[in-house]
Amino acid sequence: SGVMSLLKPLLLDVVSTIQQTAALALGRLANYNDDLAEAVVKGNILPQLVCSLSEQNRFYKKAAAFVLRAVGKHSPQLAQAIVQCGALEMLVICLEDFDPGVKEAASWALGYIARHNSELSQAVVDAGAVPLLVLCIQEPEIALKRIAASTLSDISKHSPELAQTVVDAGAIAHLAQMILNPDAKLKRQVLSALSQIAKHSVDLAELVVEAEIFPVVLTCLKDSDEYVKKNGATLIREIAKHTPELSQLIVNAGGVAAVIDCIGSCRGTVRLPGIMMLGYVAAHSENLSMAVIVSKGIPPLCACLIEEHEDHIKAAAAWALGQVGRHTPEHARAVAVANVLPTLLAMYMDTHSSEDLQMKATLKSILQKCTYLPALEPLLHDAPPNIMKHIVGQFSKVLPHDSKARRLFVTTGGLKKVQEIKAEPGSLLQEYINTINNCYPEEIVR
Repeated sequence: SGVMSLLKPLLLDVVSTIQQTAALALGRLANYNDDLAEAVVKGNILPQLVCSLSEQNRFYKKAAAFVLRAVGKHSPQLAQAIVQCGALEMLVICLEDFDPGVKEAASWALGYIARHNSELSQAVVDAGAVPLLVLCIQEPEIALKRIAASTLSDISKHSPELAQTVVDAGAIAHLAQMILNPDAKLKRQVLSALSQIAKHSVDLAELVVEAEIFPVVLTCLKDSDEYVKKNGATLIREIAKHTPELSQLIVNAGGVAAVIDCIGSCRGTVRLPGIMMLGYVAAHSENLSMAVIVSKGIPPLCACLIEEHEDHIKAAAAWALGQVGRHTPEHARAVAVANVLPTLLAMYMDTHSSEDLQMKATLKSILQKCTYLPALEPLLHDAPPNIMKHIVGQFSKVLPHDSKARRLFVTTGGLKKVQEIKAEPGSLLQEYINTINNCYPEEIVR
């Protein structure tokens, strides 16, 4: 109906309330979808908004910042249009405004611009926003703290360099102090910002740890808010993944036990970062993997395989179990005793499983170490050839040295099953079968 061209002149009306209401109307239109946001840009409305930002009252500033945020949120191209019309400098000036509502609106708009990609995030940094955002998280207003923390998170996430600028402005110490804040929405943003800083490098993760977030952050895993739990577990995961030393530090603080409790007490995607964290810890070394086993980490990981419906969560649990079991026969046995191998095999063979799940459920890493035969036996009856060779291979390693196992292998029908396997002459599988057969007198094999 041509409403854009009717609203534009109202932005310069003599009556200030008309200006504000016109800006609000434009913001609501732009917020609705990207076509309307595009129309605001094409109608050349942004320069006019930016131009009057500095001299107008707080109500207009809030409305203008709302328009910029509404346009910038849709795509990198639209956010770029905001940068090009010189809006960042004006928004940064608004961060110094006396009115907390204006700071909040400006911080929100900057966050929506920065979240798209590293170039836009860099533009926000270059405009001088970071030190002012760090001041905003120290303000008394909870809403302002939340948005400022969220914007710092959006700036940090793209690259180590951007995260470093946030660190250099002294953000970590202030964020770390707010982990215990009673406001759940603030905690979500604070944990997210610390995660986005810690994920990039060992150095950045160590700086986050040095702010003494342990054991404080473990309380977040018991929080009633699902997102606080999830973001808390994500932060611990981002630190654990880097080095065995950082993982050991988390173990010493009681972090592994806390994450295991957390996985046991929730459902769905909230579990995902915790599952991955256990996998990362276990992957680093035999001792760290043993810490996961001793803290009773295997049963909840098995539960995730059975209870969860989404393939990516099952895949993460399968991967984590593989990391726990791949070190020594003792580790593999701990996983095998939980009776999880048949479940993994079924997922591997299920044609409905995603590719990723099939890849992570192959069992190979566990089987190559597993010498606990009672857990391998049931697999002989179902496994496809590429996995069968690993299973038969383990029997061929153990049976020659263990007379009790040899007897059992006959009585449970395992030896009979081995005779039914069709192996290529000269293949590795055929060698394994020959080794097993050589353990027994010929008439038993026949």
